[in-house]
Amino acid sequence: MFQKKVVVITGAGSGIGRALAIEFAGEGALLALADINAQALAESLSLLPQGSQARSYLLDVTSRDAVFQFAEDVVREFGYAHFVINNAGTSVLATVEHTTMEVFENVLAINLWGVIYGTKAFLPILLKQREGCIVNVSSVFGLLATPCAAAYTISKFAVRALTETLWQELPGSGVRAVLVHPGGINTNISNDQNNVFQGPMELKVKEANLRQMTTTPQACAKQVVEGLRRGKPRLLVGNGANILHWISRLLPDSYGTLVRHKLGL
Repeated sequence: MFQKKVVVITGAGSGIGRALAIEFAGEGALLALADINAQALAESLSLLPQGSQARSYLLDVTSRDAVFQFAEDVVREFGYAHFVINNAGTSVLATVEHTTMEVFENVLAINLWGVIYGTKAFLPILLKQREGCIVNVSSVFGLLATPCAAAYTISKFAVRALTETLWQELPGSGVRAVLVHPGGINTNISNDQNNVFQGPMELKVKEANLRQMTTTPQACAKQVVEGLRRGKPRLLVGNGANILHWISRLLPDSYGTLVRHKLGL
């Protein structure tokens, strides 16, 4: 399914993005890997299986012009794009009270606008081909809200809305959209969250969250690839993802009580 297909991955310098690059390389895909960190991106390239075909692109997903140029570069150098994985993301752990406007703007610029730009830049290419797949990475916090993650949660709910809208618009086009909800993945986004806010609630939530980060990026990547192979539109991957999905559906107005209890609040 992925042999000689062009797979585009943003945020490929670490975490889920790096693990996806390695996994797709093992499937024989051609890789267009982008990240804002040149050193991390080079390290990802060095970890690919011998004989992998990959190109790296230094990319700031918050720049609309840069993302659209990236799409042009990929098509010019590969000829096609088949799977576009909008994965780049960041997070800050803070209550709404402690979240500055600058933090809101930065998180939304990366997590939401980066995905919008990636979708808009590559979708016309896929539609022209009448073949391809947009894969947008949301989160379990695109299914339900959690304390101390307002900026992150807003962005991930919005990514979900964008992708579910594509579900309604793309049938018959040859292009599909896939929504990924990772939960409990042990990556830099969970361990290094630019946390400058250390109030009592932030500290409790941070400690509780770290206990949940038990799924490796490698396991997550394997689940994503298998989900794509099976043609599923929504991929619930990693620790707790399925449980939180059902809690959000069965207790839409009261799941917060369970979440707060789990976090020790």
